Amino acid sequence: MGISHYIKEIGRGARGAKALDRAQAADLFGQVLDGQVSDLELGAFCVAMRIKGETLEEMCGFLDAVQARIAAFPACAGGQPLIVLPCYNGARKLPVLTPLLALLLAREGLPVLLHGMRTEARRVLASEVLEALDIQTLQAPKSIAPGSVAHIATAALLPGLARLLAVREAIGLRTPGHSVVKLIAPCAGPALLLASYTHPEYFELLGATFATRGMHALLSRGLEGEVAADPRRTPRYDAFIAGRHQLLQEQQPGTAAEVPGLPAEIDVASTAAYTRRVLAGQAPVPAPLQQQVEHIVRLARQITAQAQP
Repeated sequence: MGISHYIKEIGRGARGAKALDRAQAADLFGQVLDGQVSDLELGAFCVAMRIKGETLEEMCGFLDAVQARIAAFPACAGGQPLIVLPCYNGARKLPVLTPLLALLLAREGLPVLLHGMRTEARRVLASEVLEALDIQTLQAPKSIAPGSVAHIATAALLPGLARLLAVREAIGLRTPGHSVVKLIAPCAGPALLLASYTHPEYFELLGATFATRGMHALLSRGLEGEVAADPRRTPRYDAFIAGRHQLLQEQQPGTAAEVPGLPAEIDVASTAAYTRRVLAGQAPVPAPLQQQVEHIVRLARQITAQAQP
């Protein structure tokens, strides 16, 4: 089959490139995920999309291809949504707080899933912190009980997607896989996806994607690419319940000069120790994280109520 005819459309540069429709995007991405394209075609696809950028139709098509192939977790009991935290960026300047957010949510009785893999060298990953907290990486999807946290590597969900993410090592650029992987909620039942953005135009694309696909999601600016709130500031929160938008909170001005108890170091041991201190009440939960937890708990209850007969 091949994807050269698609590359001919999307690879004409920033001004000359044509967008694919949803069905074409699903076919193209499906061939990529199934390993049916050559290395040369794969590199050309990634570079072309990096220059052109994804449209709403293309993003939905890519997600269609993923959904048709991904290994899904069982639905949670009682219509409760699985809280899904993509964790692909890790720590760069501040400790990675995604594991702390996950454990705070589990303490509220929610089932929580983190999925991820290393996409950049020399960053501390959420998975490394979870393992230091004695939460081992799953080898395959299984039921997640309320009040517990699980983590799984991307390759165990969909090997082709992990291979696509690894292309970054060869070409030095983000691929469409980096956009798609943060939008997957691999669950056979209801799921609440936590999503983050950096650039305003990406906010518009994400919101349109959630609306078009009828997803449950909480969208905000994250911390260095992770979905946990920056402990120094309070972001805007936008919710999508079955694709319907709710503005939960506007961004608040100001940035805290320091966060009580937050370590200056970002290594695994320091981050794990800080996480334990917060959970034990020996250090305060950063106010932005506590607020994020409260938003998620309310949305989870709303989704559960809608699932009741």
